[in-house]
Amino acid sequence: MEERFATLLADYCLEAQPGEVVLVEAETPALPLLPPLKRTLLARGAYPLFRLSYPGEGRDFLRYGGRWLEEIPQAERALYEKADKFLRILSAENPLEASSLDPALAVRHSQAWRPLAELRLRKRWALTLYPTVGYAVGAGMGTEEFRAYLERALFLDRPDPVAAWQALSRFQEALVGRLSQGKALRIRAPGTDLRLSVAGRTWVNSDGRRNMPSGEVFTGPLEDSAQGEVRFNLPAFVGGRRVEGVYLRFQEGQVVEARAEVGADYLEAALSTDEGARRLGEVGIGTNFGLDRPTGLILLDEKMGGTVHLALGRSYPETGGRNESALHLDLVLSLKEGELLLDGKPLLVAGRFVGLPVPHPWEA
Repeated sequence: MEERFATLLADYCLEAQPGEVVLVEAETPALPLLPPLKRTLLARGAYPLFRLSYPGEGRDFLRYGGRWLEEIPQAERALYEKADKFLRILSAENPLEASSLDPALAVRHSQAWRPLAELRLRKRWALTLYPTVGYAVGAGMGTEEFRAYLERALFLDRPDPVAAWQALSRFQEALVGRLSQGKALRIRAPGTDLRLSVAGRTWVNSDGRRNMPSGEVFTGPLEDSAQGEVRFNLPAFVGGRRVEGVYLRFQEGQVVEARAEVGADYLEAALSTDEGARRLGEVGIGTNFGLDRPTGLILLDEKMGGTVHLALGRSYPETGGRNESALHLDLVLSLKEGELLLDGKPLLVAGRFVGLPVPHPWEA
């Protein structure tokens, strides 16, 4: 798997070119992927600069970082300025490593270090995930079972992974075409009835170039348009802790009521990040039916075919979204018992797409 994974990342996600400096960030559980990745990037003429963290390093930084939580070292800034492309490999040994920390620490840090995040977003970047024991346990799977699950999600089980991603991209392009003709979304499911306006906004086809695995289309809803309530039925590991059973109620685009069955303290801290944290920066629709069960990992679950995800906080400028925040918190809703309407007409019903001119290449 590692050799094919490295090739997919270098050639399809990053499109590595001679002379480029690629900053690769990962934790030590991803070590098996790094040798083939370095060889592949070097073979393309790029210079891979690896930045390896030990398990729990992020927790230690939040606990002992002191002034550095809110001050960006010049060396750190220079590293981001000089790099041409970025690859972050999520590879936590324990995704709940920071669960005992005050969530306000992470909020302070993300606010102060926001300039680095913005710098990365202005360049070519990719985000992926390596199958660790911790992720497998969190997903309720055996280690090999989770590895095989991720392999399918990456399309590495197919003879030509790039061709498979291109086929999904064509379907998503048709989906974007349909969505671009509409103005209003309505999400209905048990405990959920939420309306959003997407009039005039740009939908993005996320086909694996930035997130790997991917399989979603997304945009930024009008900042004052969210009206109604939503109950997210999938759990998530965020901020080093588990968040589950999130309920939000919106009025004129702003969260006016929020609660969570698990992780309520983190949700409260996240909503207090800044003024933009209580508004939506993204609405996305998952299309990857290679992902067929929740794992708690946002990178995977938000791409599951038949799901919708909403992000509190920062918008992506390419969508036309204007919401600004240091927060970008994705929460996922499965529509296996629900529907997504576009201008009153069904687009997703019981987790399946309807009424599109291009059929999905491989519905499960």
